[in-house]
Amino acid sequence: LSGRVYGRRWLVLLLFSLLGFAQGLVWNSWGPIQNSARQAFGFSGWDIALLVFWGPIGFAPCFFFMWLMDKKGLRVTVLLTSSLMVLGAGLRCVPVSDIEVRKKLIHGGQLLNGLAGPTVMNAAPFLSTTWFSPDERATATAIASLLNYLGAAGAFLVGPLIVPSPNGTSYLLLVSQSNTEHIKDRIEAVLYAEFGMVSLIFSAALAYFPSRPPFPPSVAAASQRLSYRRSFCRLLSNFRFLMIALAYAIPLGVFSGWSGVLDLILTPVHVSQVDAGWIGFWSIVGGCVVGIAMARFADFIRGMLKFILLLLLSGATLASTWFTLTCLTSVTHLPLTTATLYTSCILLGIFLNSSVPIFFELFVETVYPVPEGITCGVVTFLSNVFMGVLLFFLTFYHTEFSWFNWCLPGSCLLSLLLIMCFRESYDRLYLDVVVSV
Repeated sequence: LSGRVYGRRWLVLLLFSLLGFAQGLVWNSWGPIQNSARQAFGFSGWDIALLVFWGPIGFAPCFFFMWLMDKKGLRVTVLLTSSLMVLGAGLRCVPVSDIEVRKKLIHGGQLLNGLAGPTVMNAAPFLSTTWFSPDERATATAIASLLNYLGAAGAFLVGPLIVPSPNGTSYLLLVSQSNTEHIKDRIEAVLYAEFGMVSLIFSAALAYFPSRPPFPPSVAAASQRLSYRRSFCRLLSNFRFLMIALAYAIPLGVFSGWSGVLDLILTPVHVSQVDAGWIGFWSIVGGCVVGIAMARFADFIRGMLKFILLLLLSGATLASTWFTLTCLTSVTHLPLTTATLYTSCILLGIFLNSSVPIFFELFVETVYPVPEGITCGVVTFLSNVFMGVLLFFLTFYHTEFSWFNWCLPGSCLLSLLLIMCFRESYDRLYLDVVVSV
């Protein structure tokens, strides 16, 4: 009863990963260039926070997308998601001279892009189970889920490199007459390029993105799953699942909100927009590389997910404590240099981002036979709730950030304690190994 794998699984994975990459890139367009955007479009600090906030708000219909994936499969869900993204990216490009209308269109575009979030964040374990054999699943989940983060990292690079900041500092163009019109043209160039990229991915998915392979790759992929309603009852009544769901949602929700406004947090300690961009970029890229390596390790040595998470979260707790104490330089007298800020932020990003695919695999193993999309949907919905609450507080307390920095080590430590108390089980893996033999 062994399954069949198809070479085209890599093409399906590539298309889905590119979609996730584009969604992350569009979501994070504004944070890294917030100073320039304020000058070009007259955005206020509240506007910038809201542009980031549309991401978690887009998770409101999360359960509809999970239902769609469960009932109609991947193709329908991916096409709906990518069409929302095309529409959103297109709205941001509409050339209206009235600046207030233009601002509303940009906000609308960000919201539509946010609505694509549930699919690109949740579908990775569903895709890996549907197309990949048990010894490739964690790796496929890691690639599919982490490319969304890599897109967000790309925005840290693309924005500050192409768009000059208001004081005329830019890497590629040392513009002396860095006037508002010039900055606006540059931002529009980025918006058009992103629209083109999203449209290309949508066309490719329309041309070829099958719902599932002709034959399933494993026993678990072929087995019957619980219904939508029973799945929710099973998840909400499973104490072990709720424990690790919180262990994932709290630190990752806090970290997502924090990295979304990293530029705002680092401005008081005199870090430039470009440096904040590089810090954000390297922390996410490092997380993606380490995450895929960890997932590959988990595929080789099965049954080690809890151990890997304990290592990663211990590292995250130490790195976030170091960063927070460094920012309180008047109290702690720790050296506040670009090097220490870079190192602590990048280590924090590496430890937290690389834990995402490991968490996803652990959720699915813990509550199997609940469908993967539903399991991960509940969890990412939770993490977006925490991120939303945090950004909501940020709109009121945005003059002083030390409380925000303390949320990081606190959330990592809480997560570490929850995982220590968690008893792991591998129901899906057991089925594949035992029944296949």
